[in-house]
Amino acid sequence: MKSVLIVDDHAILRMGLRSLLDSSKDLTCIGDAADGESAIRLARQHQPDVAIMDLVMPGMDGVETTVELLKVSPKTRVLILTSFGTADGIAHALEAGAIGAILKSADYADILSAIRAVAAGENCISPEIRRILAENPVAPPLSTRQIQILAALARGLTNHDIALQLDLSDEVVKEYVANTLHKLGAANRAEAVAIALRKHLLKI
Repeated sequence: MKSVLIVDDHAILRMGLRSLLDSSKDLTCIGDAADGESAIRLARQHQPDVAIMDLVMPGMDGVETTVELLKVSPKTRVLILTSFGTADGIAHALEAGAIGAILKSADYADILSAIRAVAAGENCISPEIRRILAENPVAPPLSTRQIQILAALARGLTNHDIALQLDLSDEVVKEYVANTLHKLGAANRAEAVAIALRKHLLKI
């Protein structure tokens, strides 16, 4: 019997997953959590075989929670279950230690199969997730300064305004802006901001 921890901020979904696990003879739910902190506490206490992890939650997101959960329960295998199909979030969760990912819209039978596969230590990424990753390349890692530049661009600041705000020279800011646009593959400032927002590089 494999033990499963459910981590999702939607109560109805947690109830549905509990019911699904209860109908199984080889899986049992040892608890559910609506946020990252609760998930880490339950994982430390129960050391579950599998944690079903949502990506988007208040406070700690699924990526942060995965990192911290695996510190307190390193043998737990994490399955990302998400309706939020962005390549970046999924890829970052896999980099953080998750070994499976499937969409919430999947059939119950497919979700159960994914849970069992992950419980057995298998990498299990659904075809839909693979397609999302293939069609939407992951954003390149940006430095803290580049994120600051992007945030300033999102507020419509000029290079000179940014230079004053960050205590940099106009020339240095111009270079930062050019490098950031190049890294994102953006043709202009507006497109760079749009890409940053779409890929959740900015929280505004």
